Amino acid sequence: MTTPFPLNQPTPDTSSVRPLAIFGAGGLGREVLVLVHQINEQRPTWHLTGFYDDVRPAADTLHGLPYLGTAADLNATPSPLHVAVAVGNSQSRAAVVRQLTAPTLSFATLIHPSVACAPYQQLQIGAGCVIGQGCILTTDIVLGQHVLLNLGCTVGHDAVLEDFCSLMPHANIGGAAHLATGVYLGTNATVINQVRVGAHTIVGAGAVAVRDLPAHCTAVGVPAQVIKSRQ
Repeated sequence: MTTPFPLNQPTPDTSSVRPLAIFGAGGLGREVLVLVHQINEQRPTWHLTGFYDDVRPAADTLHGLPYLGTAADLNATPSPLHVAVAVGNSQSRAAVVRQLTAPTLSFATLIHPSVACAPYQQLQIGAGCVIGQGCILTTDIVLGQHVLLNLGCTVGHDAVLEDFCSLMPHANIGGAAHLATGVYLGTNATVINQVRVGAHTIVGAGAVAVRDLPAHCTAVGVPAQVIKSRQ
């Protein structure tokens, strides 16, 4: 399911504020907390309820929000609740999403106010995507569900990023590139135009993919070379 996103409206409107929990009490979870605050500063949108994580954090509160339990506790939520899954690893994020099956839960799509998303750009953005500050998306782009674009990523025209792709800060995707399900790009990694990266492949930090990469491998260097294949 994809949703068009208009430009953020400057007039505050608290009538549509929705409850939101963050699954993931680590570093990315705290970064998502900052992202939500920045969204709310532009337009009141989310009421944060707390953090969930299957690994209990050291403290009962993180930046003023309580730790509320595990995925099982989240599934037991009786009232409608949106969830942001703040897990950086593609496969781990997919595993969390598969756990969260309660009918009361829905997945929030979070886009930083600095990211312009206008109808004329023809962007398709799936449920559960998280797009951080400073990202640039041009036109005719498809993001599947639960795609993570960390700080300062760029995505060129006609690019396709399938479900659960993860781009770390300042990763770059060229025009008409295609990332299959669960691809992970490290910090400053680049996939040039028209290159396809196979499912669940890792492109290491700073690597540049100049030709197609197979599925289930790790590639590093400039140009990116496969150094490991895995099932």
